Amino acid sequence: MRILYSFPHKIGAARICYTAWEQVRGLAAAGADVIVFPGAVSRALPENVRVRRTLAWGKLRIPYKLLGRMGACVLHDRIVARRLERMAGEIDIVHCWPLGSLETLKTAQRLGIPAVLERPNAHTRFCYETVAAECRRIGVDTPHHDYQPDRGVLAREEQEFEMAFRLLCPSEFTVKTFRKTGFAAEKLLRHTYGFDEKTFVPSLTPRENAKKFTALFVGVDAVRKGLHLALEAWLASPASHDGTLLVAGELSAEYKRRFAGQLSHSSVRLLGHRNDVPELMRQSDILLMPSIEEGFGLVCVEAIGSGCVPLVSDACTEECRDMYNSLVHRVGDVTTLQKHITNLFEDRSLLTDLRQACIRQRESLTWAAACIRLLNAYQVAMSQHSNVGREMVASPLPTPVEVRVAN
Repeated sequence: MRILYSFPHKIGAARICYTAWEQVRGLAAAGADVIVFPGAVSRALPENVRVRRTLAWGKLRIPYKLLGRMGACVLHDRIVARRLERMAGEIDIVHCWPLGSLETLKTAQRLGIPAVLERPNAHTRFCYETVAAECRRIGVDTPHHDYQPDRGVLAREEQEFEMAFRLLCPSEFTVKTFRKTGFAAEKLLRHTYGFDEKTFVPSLTPRENAKKFTALFVGVDAVRKGLHLALEAWLASPASHDGTLLVAGELSAEYKRRFAGQLSHSSVRLLGHRNDVPELMRQSDILLMPSIEEGFGLVCVEAIGSGCVPLVSDACTEECRDMYNSLVHRVGDVTTLQKHITNLFEDRSLLTDLRQACIRQRESLTWAAACIRLLNAYQVAMSQHSNVGREMVASPLPTPVEVRVAN
């Protein structure tokens, strides 16, 4: 399969840049012929991947700050669209990312090439509305890591949603947000993300032998990640009397002021930004991730791979299966999350059973496994695109209508 992979940011950096990097590596390892057009490269890709940077020439690189995020994405998009025009006979499918894809998607459609658009989060309009409502509820401004409503971004993304042949959704939660917005089921293709099994490995020492019960939250203070919900549930549980909640991630000054009482509790340890998250997971019994919105809770499968039992909302990922490898609550249900924390604090045999299920399942959730599912999604898109083309050819032409023009 010949794949043109377009990514407008610094592939190999953090967050979605890391996701894109793992996807490209995994596709190449699975035998696909990948040419990737990133805005810039933060981490080297395998030698069998052809890399053509769009916002850099040799040692010269256009600063993203100079163009702004939207400007950089638009320029990247125009460059990729022109290059796709010249490569039409060499590409089987185009994989794009949000904000940097509108012209590329139009070009692919005109050339008859199926193009899919990655959806690393739920529908943007849903995200804006959900986060704004939660900010009003808890009395904070939207933190800097979260969704600041931007009409320009929303308008461009909604054009991309419509123009893409298919949308790649990494979770059923993402699918539901698009269905609620009116998208047909056949427009939405499922795939998943994964974790690095060499980095996220279980502890050799069983956690059930640990003297202190430890919970972990990983992420910034973005309202959608639900740290305030995790704090509320933790402090209402007897686990907070004898256990420890580790918070790994940067917190804004506003967030620290708003939740100063909870964050200063003796059972809560603020670690700030950390580069040793895999080790923290190995040292923890449970992961708390009560997100109100997610595309795919990457940290959840990393926890599973580490033998750290996820206690998550149903927005995170269906890879977290209630009472199998995780405990899952409905979005915003702090009471149930508190009960889940208490159950595992008091019932270590249940904690052990869930942990062992995590370890048994880990090999099916790696990036290698995720990229096989991604290739399968490509194959479905190509097959559906081919069928649409045949249907158009087979459809009879409409009967010409005589038009009379008045003198």
